[in-house]
Amino acid sequence: MEGKSFGQKFTFKRKRRGKSLNRKSAVKKNQVIIDEIADLNRRISEGIVSSKIKSFTDFPLSRRTLDGLKNAKYEVPTEIQRECIGLALQNRDVLGASKTGSGKTLAFIIPVLETLYKMKGSQLCGLCALIISPTRELAYQTFEVLKKVGRFHDFSAGLVIGGKPLQEEAERIANTNVIVCTPGRLLQHFDETFNFSADCLQILVLDEADRILDLGFAKAMNAIIANLPAERQTLLFSATQTKSVKDLARLSLFDPVYVSAHENAAYSTPVHLVQSYIVCDLHQKISLLWSFLKNHPRCKILVFLTCCKQVKFVHEVIRRLQPGMTVLCLHGGMKQLKRVEVYEEFYRKQHVVLFATDIASRGLDFPAVNWVVQLDCPEDTSTYIHRVGRTARFEREGEALLVLLPTEEDAMIQQLQSRKIPINKIRVNQKRMMDLSSKLQALCASDTTLKEMAQRAFRTYLRSILLMKDKKVFDVQKLDTEAFSKSLGLAIPPRIRFLGKHEAQMRAQDSSSGQDTSSEDESEDSHDETDESSEHLPKARESQSNRKNEHFAAFLDEEDTDDDGEIGMFRVKKTAAAITPVSMVPEETENEEEKNSRKRPTTKAAIAKRMLKKSIVANTKTKFDDEGNAVIDIHKKRLTDDQERVEDEAGGINVEAAAKRMRMEDMVDKDLYRQKIKQKHREERLKKKERLRAEKAQRRAGQEDEEEAVLASADDDVNPLNFIPDPDELAARISAQENNSGDERSSFGEEEDESSDNEENSGCNHSFSESVSQTSDEEETRRESVQDDEDLALRLLAGAMHR
Repeated sequence: MEGKSFGQKFTFKRKRRGKSLNRKSAVKKNQVIIDEIADLNRRISEGIVSSKIKSFTDFPLSRRTLDGLKNAKYEVPTEIQRECIGLALQNRDVLGASKTGSGKTLAFIIPVLETLYKMKGSQLCGLCALIISPTRELAYQTFEVLKKVGRFHDFSAGLVIGGKPLQEEAERIANTNVIVCTPGRLLQHFDETFNFSADCLQILVLDEADRILDLGFAKAMNAIIANLPAERQTLLFSATQTKSVKDLARLSLFDPVYVSAHENAAYSTPVHLVQSYIVCDLHQKISLLWSFLKNHPRCKILVFLTCCKQVKFVHEVIRRLQPGMTVLCLHGGMKQLKRVEVYEEFYRKQHVVLFATDIASRGLDFPAVNWVVQLDCPEDTSTYIHRVGRTARFEREGEALLVLLPTEEDAMIQQLQSRKIPINKIRVNQKRMMDLSSKLQALCASDTTLKEMAQRAFRTYLRSILLMKDKKVFDVQKLDTEAFSKSLGLAIPPRIRFLGKHEAQMRAQDSSSGQDTSSEDESEDSHDETDESSEHLPKARESQSNRKNEHFAAFLDEEDTDDDGEIGMFRVKKTAAAITPVSMVPEETENEEEKNSRKRPTTKAAIAKRMLKKSIVANTKTKFDDEGNAVIDIHKKRLTDDQERVEDEAGGINVEAAAKRMRMEDMVDKDLYRQKIKQKHREERLKKKERLRAEKAQRRAGQEDEEEAVLASADDDVNPLNFIPDPDELAARISAQENNSGDERSSFGEEEDESSDNEENSGCNHSFSESVSQTSDEEETRRESVQDDEDLALRLLAGAMHR
């Protein structure tokens, strides 16, 4: 007991001593951190001169951050980093703008790490820093940089993007200090995760701020900002920074500082970037792309297209044609794990081509990209800058190629030059061009899946061109849709309904604008001396009455109106023509044209409804006899169909009746099977008879040919009747045979033994009967042969006489 109690006391003392040592070391560490933070605050208060910054050690940064930068091999800051890090450390709101590939990610990650370090943050503090990116790939890349630089800090960080398990994120998000996210998933956690809040938020970072604050993310960002505290530090970074007062007011910025590292530069794109463009027809784009890939097999190429379905189709076609390099695609319709896999594979490989939409145009840092090809014209100059920024990063070289249509060249090049973007026109060597139209047509004809992908790509591209804002550059009416569909491998262009609606709307707008100008001219001519108020009142009344009459006439059919102006039982007292006799006539004709143009084609659903109303059964064939009666095919129509219809109309399902009906159907099927077997056997017998008849006919024909050949080979001197036997000789021969048989019977009777009467007599009788039967058979055969010989002789005589 004593040893036990002693042992208990001893272990207790050891635990107390270990706790005391841990407390002392923790106090010392805390004191070191406090002293370091005080020193950093002192250096920040003294001021940071960006021109004197030569390395990251010149900034007032903590030892942990400096160790992380050194471990990640970041030594010399870029221009945007020198300008923005000092202002962000002073707790100022910053709007940073610089060229692509200039290091903006590190310019806001370092202030985030320092802010949390000064707060002495732990897992119990909750959310302290929030970094929002427009795409999942950019958020993933930012999170990787955060892990490299902040590996020596002791706070938690999380990546919150779509495509990952929501429940796992909800369990950990409440205890996360730094969150790198996309707007949609963050808003989902604000709405669904009960213990998640941003009350302790200290710093907000918007990467690619102009994209996040535009109309695409407007609703989500407004809801997110409503959940954030007003007192916070905000950092905005982008290559094309927004200066909109509305956007800045939404973020509640306090005395923001705008930093543009390359505002006074000669060009807004990287210096080492070589930019050029090609003018190409729409139906030659895929052939141009294939020729470009075949001529650059040892390069890393990034190809941008407008729509996801275009990316799918082009990727599938190029993959099947096998250009001799790895072919990848990246678009918003892919799952998150697949997108990360494609991102890492393109990041790692050297000879590869990636087809992507604009989700890969912002912020992604792919090493050693040789070419950026924009197969479709970008929406605006900002999109162009971000696309070409995927190459020539961090003072490296790169090339960019822009493919423009003839209708897009003038307006787009003018916009690029106004943004200080140097670009030169080049021409394609036609000797190296390879036409893919025949190959694509063969692929689409052999594979229906690829054909459907081509149809979707065709429609989505035209729809994207139609929805573009800049109509000076993008005009869907000038596109050759038939040639474009053939270039995709489609023999017949798909039907495009939205183009018809667009044309009708454009005609309506043109007609309405023409009517407005004509009415204004008439009013000016007739009411020059009157006031403006007296001019507008009658016009408004006329337009209101015209609308009422048109609205009322829209509910009437042409058959309901009479020549006298009566409509059913109602009589129109005052028509629209009486109000405006001049301007109403063309309006009615235009409305009729619009109605005819808006008339929708009959769909399959409408045809099916009509058939159901008329009780027409689809996919049936009825045959009629000469009298006009329907012929029922028992192989297709069962005898129990009428009974089944009566039972179904009565309502419900009778199991016993159904079983009885099935038995009857089984009997009918068996009878049909028996009839088929009988018919088959009958046909076989008929075929056998026909075959035997044919063989007999062949034998007869062969015998006749042989006889004719024998007769033809005989000499003329020889008597043709020598083969006929002489009747006298035949009679003498028969009598000699009868005498011989009598002699045999007498000798046989003399040699008999008298002692054996019954047995021997029976044996003789038996032998005698056999001999008699044999002689009779021989006589019959002789007679038949004689008769045949006589017939043949007569035929031959008749033939000789005829000759």
